[in-house]
Amino acid sequence: MSEHKKKQLTEAFFTYTEEQVLEKMQTTREGLSSAEAEKRLREYGHNQLDEGKKKTLFDKFLDQFKDFMIIILLIAAALSFVMGDEVEAVMIVVVVFIMAIFGVVQEAKAEEAIEALKDMSTPNANVRRDNHTVVVKSTDLVPGDVVLLEAGDVIPADVRLVEAASLKIEEAALTGESVPSEKAVTVLTDVDTDLGDRVNMGYMNSNVTYGRGVGVVVGTGMNTEVGKIASMLAQADETNTPLKENLNELGKILTIAILVICVIMFAVGMIRGGHEWIDMLLTSVSLAVAAIPEGLPAIVTIILALGTQKMAKRNALVRKLPAVETLGSTDTICSDKTGTLTLNQMTVEEIFTNNQQQSAASDIDGENMTLKIMTYCNDTKFSAEGSLIGDPTETALVQYGLNKQFDVQAKLAEEPRVAEVPFDSERKLMSTIHELANGQYLVAVKGAPDELLKRCHSFDVDGNVAAMTQAQTDLILETNTSLAKQALRVLAMAYKILPDIPDDLTSDAVETDLIFSGLVGMIDPERKEAADAVRVAKEAGIRPVMITGDHRDTAEAIAVRLGIISENEHDAVVTGGELNEMSDEELATNIEKYSVYARVSPEHKVRIVKAWQKDGKVVAMTGDGVNDAPALKSADIGIGMGITGTEVSKGASDMVLADDNFSTIVVAVEEGRKVFSNIQKTIQYLLAANLGEVLTLFIATLAGWDTLLPVHLLWINVVTDTFPAIALGLEPAEKNVMKMKPRGRNSNFFSGGVMSSIIYQGILEAAITLGVYLYAINYPVHSTYAEIHADALTMAYATLGLIQLFHAFNVKSVHESIFTVGFFRNKAFNWAVLVSFILLASTIVIPGFNDLFSVAHLVPYQWAVVFGASVSIIPIVELVKFVQRRVIAK
Repeated sequence: MSEHKKKQLTEAFFTYTEEQVLEKMQTTREGLSSAEAEKRLREYGHNQLDEGKKKTLFDKFLDQFKDFMIIILLIAAALSFVMGDEVEAVMIVVVVFIMAIFGVVQEAKAEEAIEALKDMSTPNANVRRDNHTVVVKSTDLVPGDVVLLEAGDVIPADVRLVEAASLKIEEAALTGESVPSEKAVTVLTDVDTDLGDRVNMGYMNSNVTYGRGVGVVVGTGMNTEVGKIASMLAQADETNTPLKENLNELGKILTIAILVICVIMFAVGMIRGGHEWIDMLLTSVSLAVAAIPEGLPAIVTIILALGTQKMAKRNALVRKLPAVETLGSTDTICSDKTGTLTLNQMTVEEIFTNNQQQSAASDIDGENMTLKIMTYCNDTKFSAEGSLIGDPTETALVQYGLNKQFDVQAKLAEEPRVAEVPFDSERKLMSTIHELANGQYLVAVKGAPDELLKRCHSFDVDGNVAAMTQAQTDLILETNTSLAKQALRVLAMAYKILPDIPDDLTSDAVETDLIFSGLVGMIDPERKEAADAVRVAKEAGIRPVMITGDHRDTAEAIAVRLGIISENEHDAVVTGGELNEMSDEELATNIEKYSVYARVSPEHKVRIVKAWQKDGKVVAMTGDGVNDAPALKSADIGIGMGITGTEVSKGASDMVLADDNFSTIVVAVEEGRKVFSNIQKTIQYLLAANLGEVLTLFIATLAGWDTLLPVHLLWINVVTDTFPAIALGLEPAEKNVMKMKPRGRNSNFFSGGVMSSIIYQGILEAAITLGVYLYAINYPVHSTYAEIHADALTMAYATLGLIQLFHAFNVKSVHESIFTVGFFRNKAFNWAVLVSFILLASTIVIPGFNDLFSVAHLVPYQWAVVFGASVSIIPIVELVKFVQRRVIAK
């Protein structure tokens, strides 16, 4: 990289004069020669973004095997194979590979963000070279090129403006500011000027909405502001989701438990004597393998996949499976304002006309002069389809007229524009002249209230014109101040009638001796459903935080209207400039104080997200612009906008809102909480069942009883662990799920009494199973030892299977009664239990199957004992839950 190229990354060209810029870039107003352009192209490279290093499909596949739980399963498969249980080994390996393939498919588009940034580049640019204006590919632009800009252009590189005639540039995707920025060639003195306030700069991929300009290219490719975002995006850390962290923690806990089981089993067996060490080792290992819920990762994946389908039906499109659950643990939602909490569409909200202020919803006379001026003095165009094209502020004025049944096109056809004085950022006014039917001419003027008022000598009330008085001036200024305090953008309207078109179309000739007509207050309004969504989020214990590129007053007003902060919480608002004065440590220390961030840059957004994470919070970040992408990738869950969002923001997101509706996030949070709860229920169910199996086999082995064979454990796991566990993932959300506080980053699957429930319920399953075995031995229905033993083994096998099916009803809720939750609300669950029962019972009652499974036919009395013992787990667990609820209530 050349020295000049290094300087580009740090030099503040907005603080340079035009001469300094031309000198630094070694160019002139006439631009570069073709030869010099070719030389610089070789030196700096093409004006495009680096692709970055991509992962191969194989690398993505290998990444799926880095989860601790998957490693444990592969070890279990190897042990099963060594012990001769090839069927179970193959089953485990197949499940793991299917999960890996599913993960690769789900995350195949995870690296699209930089590609999308690259694709946003404009194909052509108008450039001065060799003293001529030529069209070149934007990728061939070099530092020092002089680019010509006009309305409708996409800026092809970062440029320092040297000419700006009524130039406005829409930079929302980069700065987050909802209103196009008015540009000028003014030299700025503060090197810390925020991106959105650099009025003499134009940035790559922003849009010219009005006027024309000329700019000197000062940054191309990765040296542009968009390039900096691409670099941040490539370097952003992939945040581990709470789900992955929980599963890894679960894997570690299971590993420790399994090792302990192996050691204890082997030690006790050797102390008791009577067994060869190799036999005892194999028995210990088989018991350890039985303790692993090999179906758990697959079932978790299925539950997440089902969650994605439900969320897709409600306009939340999930790109990465763990994101479903992550939403459920979210403590903080950092939301971009423009286009997410607001409509990203300037709208007339208040109008002051005929000396009265009224809301935009109020009726207005079609002959009202303020209405006529705002639609006449306007450069908005109508597309062939009837949509409005132009500056958002001007289209808002025309849209207001259309909403009031004012036929703008027909009126302009009757009173056409014949002359104009274009908008100028210095005088802050625009005028158009229209020919009236009587041969006179209407001068329609709009602009900044303070500037326009200076040129008004009278005012209009219901068509009656009177001389301007101090009292009238005070009323207008007070109204203007009142509207501005509401963060409304205020424009003033005035007019006059002339007998002829002035020969000299200048401001001094046209914009004098005006008649004041009214004021119009506009804002990018909040979405109708956003305030309710903020309220629900707060009730759910989630902190909504608003981040925007807009000015402080606008940001604060919208935040108050949304309910994010109250009217007196001025200290809850902080600006990008103030953030620059804080260290990362200071920001993390004070992060709880701030709910609104105004005038921020992409770097600020990442800092904000990381500060909340450092505070121990699970952070969701929403956004739709290029500037949001790094923060979206750094957050625990990035949420992009499907309609207004750029491809960059979508590519960096874990989830995309198809309707751009903030309230959809609340729906997704509810689904995420339900998913976690259902995964937690599944884990409770599976681990309690596996613990019951381990304890049954462990105690029986120590006691010298021959209770269960490996084929019994395998079939019970296949039948009872699969269908009911998956069906638990379809359980509807429990009541008041959105009234509970977020569980946070430090919680896990064993929180909330789940661990204690697993332990006592596993012990209970083992105790009941062994109790049935002993009952069958002591109260036989046959006389021979072989028949008694066969009956006892069969009854223990049937009880252990059935008790798990009945226990599945218990885990519909960790603490709530099954009678409150509902026995039969989940039809899929009911069918799953029925199918599992049929598959289990078939191994006993169908001739031939019982020989294959080494079990005997049971008489009705024995079946009654099995059913009675198995179903007893429901009232016992209900009693424990009742006591738990009473203790919690106290």
